[in-house]
Amino acid sequence: MTITYEWRGDFDNASLNALHAEGFGHPVAGTDWRAQLERHSLGWVCAREDGGLIGFVNVVWDGGAHAFLLDTVVAGHGRGRGVGVALVAKGAEEARAARCEWLHVDFEAHLRPFYFDACGFEETAAGLIAL
Repeated sequence: MTITYEWRGDFDNASLNALHAEGFGHPVAGTDWRAQLERHSLGWVCAREDGGLIGFVNVVWDGGAHAFLLDTVVAGHGRGRGVGVALVAKGAEEARAARCEWLHVDFEAHLRPFYFDACGFEETAAGLIAL
């Protein structure tokens, strides 16, 4: 099966809500992703297989030099096939094309090998305040 990756790809809210719920282990929400992405994102990458949404990453930005990855998610049946790495690579390519100079990501500790080893991120000092 061929997997395709599309910058600012079309999707419906129901499909993205279902994928997000599966990937992050929460009930399916009613988020209006289209409105949220159009308002806050530089862009996003959709991964599709046989017409179905199997992966997604949101690339938000500050309007200048910094882009940030959010909501990187791959359907269970797509994991271990390089889908996540390809999503991140396409997001980085498009952020670079938009003249961003930095791509940031934060993640849970168990995802460290994915982001550092597979995707090529480097460790930096950062801070966080839980609100």
